[in-house]
Amino acid sequence: MRTRVSRVGFYLLCTLMSPVILAGYLVWVGKLFAAGRSGVSATAQGPLSARFSEHNFGTRQDDAADRLMRRLPGVPPLGLRLTTGPVLIAHRLTGYVPRAFRYPFEGDVAPQYEASARIWFFDAAVDRYLPEVAQFVLLGAGFDTRAYRLPSDTRVRVFEVDSPHTQMVKRETLQKVGIDSSVVTFVAADFEKDDWLASLSAAGFVLHDRTLFLWEGVTMYLAREAVEDSLRKIASTAQGSVVAFDYFTTEALESRALYWRFGRAATRSTGEKLKFGVDSTPPSRDRLVELLRSCGLSLADQRTLGDDTPTRRAWGGFAIATVEKSSAYLRATA
Repeated sequence: MRTRVSRVGFYLLCTLMSPVILAGYLVWVGKLFAAGRSGVSATAQGPLSARFSEHNFGTRQDDAADRLMRRLPGVPPLGLRLTTGPVLIAHRLTGYVPRAFRYPFEGDVAPQYEASARIWFFDAAVDRYLPEVAQFVLLGAGFDTRAYRLPSDTRVRVFEVDSPHTQMVKRETLQKVGIDSSVVTFVAADFEKDDWLASLSAAGFVLHDRTLFLWEGVTMYLAREAVEDSLRKIASTAQGSVVAFDYFTTEALESRALYWRFGRAATRSTGEKLKFGVDSTPPSRDRLVELLRSCGLSLADQRTLGDDTPTRRAWGGFAIATVEKSSAYLRATA
């Protein structure tokens, strides 16, 4: 009963303050499109915004995300205050936390909650596998802040791989807000144009050391050839290496549902078109297994998102794959 009252109170307050929130969104969206045209990844703001919100709702502490979000060039300070201020006031008055910002995420994952729900999945992967590896690589790191939450005495070598311009903006903003990034080796690369593994190796990555790869919110924006090439590169690393990633299925790329039509138009308008999806033919998990096997990897864990039936297709998923035997080792022993 208390939860129901707090929820009603929360949404009533948000409704009363909705003109302020709407004004903030208009300011923010305008800046977001401008950031996309400038070459900074607009879609990278989504995961950062989710971690920022969880930090401010008190469900997941991430001081680095909070500080980065407040100074990021693509985030207008006025838009941030107008959109988040009223919601946080409503939260503090009622104690209610919207489902999108609970940690861990509870229940089925709707498409609009994917960026929030996957935070716990990737955090759990880091907690599980990081003690067993020598290297931690964030592929398409964007504005991820997990490297800056690691213990100061960590012995794991940390690398962030991303496009040159997004990475430059991140490094400059980290410096502005006083976050020490010396623990990270930054590697600039374009997944569709560059040999990112060669660039990574040139920066000190050791091919025969076990590695945890985190590939969050990236695969859906790459061409299939780039996705498969990247998976094969991961398969060429040390046996026991792990990659955690999320993905869309072809349902997200082809569905005529209003949500997906709007989503595709929105990402396309920022210059980051949805390109790749795992075959949604049910069971979609089997299609994912086939893709990974063809690239030399084995599925270790997976969560399907959405229904997975002939009439209602799954639209995405979270997955963890492992290198059972390095493809480089197999070539050497063939």
